[in-house]
Amino acid sequence: MRRTLIIILAIAALLVFGIIYYALDPSQSGMFPRCTFLTLTGYKCPGCGSQRAIHALLHGDVVGAFKYNALLLISIPWIALCLYAETQRIRNPRLYTRINAPQLMWFFLITVLLWWLLRNIFNW
Repeated sequence: MRRTLIIILAIAALLVFGIIYYALDPSQSGMFPRCTFLTLTGYKCPGCGSQRAIHALLHGDVVGAFKYNALLLISIPWIALCLYAETQRIRNPRLYTRINAPQLMWFFLITVLLWWLLRNIFNW
């Protein structure tokens, strides 16, 4: 019962946030927070542009979303697979173990760090 309630609340929260991100443009609305790292340093963090990318995706603008934050767009299938593996953790522990392998974690850490560096060097 408790797990069902948590799932229902999580889905409801996702729907609410989805509606908010669909209705309000983060580029125009003053209600969304600015990136603290960008504000303090003038450099983009790995997540900069994610709010605008989500807004663009909800409006079907995949190219615009890619321009705002390519790493986010590329990561969506992986995030979905990770969520699936988490839900199947008991039924399919092998998948969960492979998804959470240390080598993959290092790969993703290096990928995020390279994205962070390269997007500031080349102004992506």
